[in-house]
Amino acid sequence: MSKIRNAALKSVAKFQASREDGQGLAEYGLILALIAVVCIGALTLMGTSIDGKLGQINAAL
Repeated sequence: MSKIRNAALKSVAKFQASREDGQGLAEYGLILALIAVVCIGALTLMGTSIDGKLGQINAAL
């Protein structure tokens, strides 16, 4: 009986380990997507001021 129990516990442990690996990858993907959204938002908000500064530099040259 204990051999069956040990085998079942080992298979459950392997299953949980594989789920945690996939969960970690999903979390990294979500963090990367959030960083991308923040960067796009920041560039969108600052885009006009950057364009104005570059225009001033171009006019000065």
